[in-house]
Amino acid sequence: MSNSIEQILNDTYGYSSFRLEQKKVIEHVLAGHDALVIMPTGGGKSICYQIPAIASEGLAIVVSPLIALMNDQVNALKTLGVSARTIHSNISLEEKRAINEEIESGTLKLLYVSPEKLISPNFIQYLNTRPISLIAIDEAHCVSVWGNDFRPDYVALKVLKSSFPNIPIIALTATADASTQEDIKQQLQFPHAKTFISSFERGNITVESRPGQQRIQQIINWVHQRKGQAGIVYCLSRKSTESVADKLKAQGFKAANYHAGMDSTDRDRVQKEFTDDKIDIVCATIAFGMGIDKPNIRYVIHYSMPKNIEAYYQEIGRAGRDGEQSEALLFYSWGDFLNLQRFINESQSNQIFKEVQTAKLERMWAYANAKNCRTNFVLNYFGEYKNEPCNHCDNCKNPPKFIDGTTYAKMLISGIIRTNQRLSMPLLIDMLRGSSRQEVIQLGLDKIKTYGVGREVPQLHWTQYITQLINQGIVMLDFSDGSRLKITPLSEQVLKGEMEIQLAEYEKFDPKNQKKTKVEKIQVDLSDMDNLLFKRLKVWRAQMAAEKDVPAFVIFHDKTLKQIASLKPKDNTELIRVEGIGKQKLADYGGDILRIISEH
Repeated sequence: MSNSIEQILNDTYGYSSFRLEQKKVIEHVLAGHDALVIMPTGGGKSICYQIPAIASEGLAIVVSPLIALMNDQVNALKTLGVSARTIHSNISLEEKRAINEEIESGTLKLLYVSPEKLISPNFIQYLNTRPISLIAIDEAHCVSVWGNDFRPDYVALKVLKSSFPNIPIIALTATADASTQEDIKQQLQFPHAKTFISSFERGNITVESRPGQQRIQQIINWVHQRKGQAGIVYCLSRKSTESVADKLKAQGFKAANYHAGMDSTDRDRVQKEFTDDKIDIVCATIAFGMGIDKPNIRYVIHYSMPKNIEAYYQEIGRAGRDGEQSEALLFYSWGDFLNLQRFINESQSNQIFKEVQTAKLERMWAYANAKNCRTNFVLNYFGEYKNEPCNHCDNCKNPPKFIDGTTYAKMLISGIIRTNQRLSMPLLIDMLRGSSRQEVIQLGLDKIKTYGVGREVPQLHWTQYITQLINQGIVMLDFSDGSRLKITPLSEQVLKGEMEIQLAEYEKFDPKNQKKTKVEKIQVDLSDMDNLLFKRLKVWRAQMAAEKDVPAFVIFHDKTLKQIASLKPKDNTELIRVEGIGKQKLADYGGDILRIISEH
């Protein structure tokens, strides 16, 4: 069986070896067992169910939440010579008849369906009359209320195990912590399914976090250094997507905004133009992304802090799906935190759900303010423990300088105690700095002994220092009591002189003096002549994509074209050795590629 699946990988996909846990998952599913697969975005989750489907007799059913995602997967499979179809509300009666004919004849290998279509009684009854090889549930975190994108229509999928007791079910997602993993298995009613967890580390993505001061100017300067590259800017509100996109367009960037309040035609247009490389930057809410399979996104910027680490890590995973060097830039502020906390408090969810979401938001805040390796922070969150430097986050590449912060900690703790633990962070900072604003005077804070003791420390410094002290457990934010600052068991040790505090030194970020970020290339280096060939191949690829009405990356990824430009294969024997070229693509495009190389 191993030889068979490796042959399929080579002949169909043009790859010479499996990645991460792919081979183990495929063998497990082919043996008829259920599986929960946790694999980072771009790690090759789809191969884990596509190869078993190709290798097995019968029809594989794939559940997916978005039409765009299903269409992209089916188009890509067709270019590989694999028989695949999708059923959704937008297809015609003629297409439905064609799909039924292919199912009846046994020629269809993969059928992509929405969750509501799959669980309809008539459809389940029909499938029970057909030979089904496996059922794959993509974006499986949607089934769990603890996941970052819960969808009620996914809960109904729990009937699948009882409806198809002898068919292997494989559930796949990019991000799920331990509690979410267990909930997915309980919800899908296969509690004994084996869990396969690939490393969450994305070594090709450099991550960076910055305080959200003058963030639009920072973004403009940052993307100027990366002009012509594809990127996503995630924003918290619809209004901010429009504002950021307008400011980028005013600077000459090819940008557009995307949010759920737009007309569906406009959303589809923006997504298609981005996929087809006609625009470089999309400024979007989280409504944009799950259905995006574009491999050459080079960066993801978060204009505002996400609600939890799962959402953040899934969103940055949309960069660098081709394995080449990419970047993720996160902006954060206390205002972002309070807005997200307000969304949780005002939601109609039950109290337990609110408490879990608040705890996750706290961890996101801690990540944004972390002064140690950010990658390890995320790995530890997902249960993959590591303590050596990752060397691809800002804290590892440029370690902060530390100062003795014991005196500052004592000032803060004393201020909290003397105000009976009833002040929020902004108000406590105003008191420590001796502010004379109206609220401080009305509350009588100017009469307290600690009033003004920290006036030599600027407000922004205090904000960062207090955040670090919260992360270290020296003080705490009580979210159940108006986000007031309170003491912890460690506070007393600091006051007694039993503990010294180290704080990362505040470093002012000036966007006008922003240093250029050195991007370490891991892709194939091209000479000037090779680069000309690469550009010619891209022009040809765009023509092919237009003819077939598919995104350019469905024809070939940039990485494959760069290898062709560098190696300049002379015949089909050499061409098929290029990663990403299988038998079908060799037959379809080999002649054109060899002709372009020869002319070059």
